[in-house]
Amino acid sequence: MKPIVLAFFVASALSVTGCTPSQQVAASSERLTRTTRSIVGTSLIGARGATAADQDKIDDTIAGLCGARAWTQSECARHQAEVAK
Repeated sequence: MKPIVLAFFVASALSVTGCTPSQQVAASSERLTRTTRSIVGTSLIGARGATAADQDKIDDTIAGLCGARAWTQSECARHQAEVAK
């Protein structure tokens, strides 16, 4: 009978731990900047869209925005349609 009681307490403890809210963390300006740069990247800097390499830089940036869902699906699809022309 003791293993069943022990299993019950362990299951209860895991349930309580899993259901408690996590601690809130303040987002600092530096942390937000770092996160944004990692999502969007920095390849757009200096790109003018005049060359194929510039267009690749723009596409890399857009891919980050679409991947992070900063842009809507329709905006990402519109960009893809323009690139395909």
